[in-house]
Amino acid sequence: MNLLTLDLATKTGWAAKEAGAPVVSGVQVFDVRRGESPGMRFLKCRSWLKDISAMVRPNVIVYEQAHHRGGAATACGVGLVTVVLEFTAQHEIETMPVHSATLKKWATGSGRANKGDMIKNCISRGYQPQDDNEADAILLLLYAIEELGGEKV
Repeated sequence: MNLLTLDLATKTGWAAKEAGAPVVSGVQVFDVRRGESPGMRFLKCRSWLKDISAMVRPNVIVYEQAHHRGGAATACGVGLVTVVLEFTAQHEIETMPVHSATLKKWATGSGRANKGDMIKNCISRGYQPQDDNEADAILLLLYAIEELGGEKV
């Protein structure tokens, strides 16, 4: 099973695992430049998904469902999830949403863990995330592997 996990936001954390290969991860930024339409963020995401999927060939894309508090961050998050759902439908890739509190409870024992707790937990598992976005994506990958009965890492 090949997995791609996403912590969707303007700074999207991602992690991927192909069968028999090591975990790869990073952060992809979907900033909108001055003068660009806000919709450019979603076109950039779609283009990046095409490129990363060509590299990883995921059978399942797992994404973190964030809390919706309204405003620009919610609009961005909902839009990025929509891009992922459209992409996966087009390419016949399964999706697996995971609520942020579920991931936090699995990783730290508390559904209310903060960003620092998540980073520390990721590091304790042998990874070196550059920020909380990448840490969440790595932990999401480890959670998905456990839930789907995949290859242990």
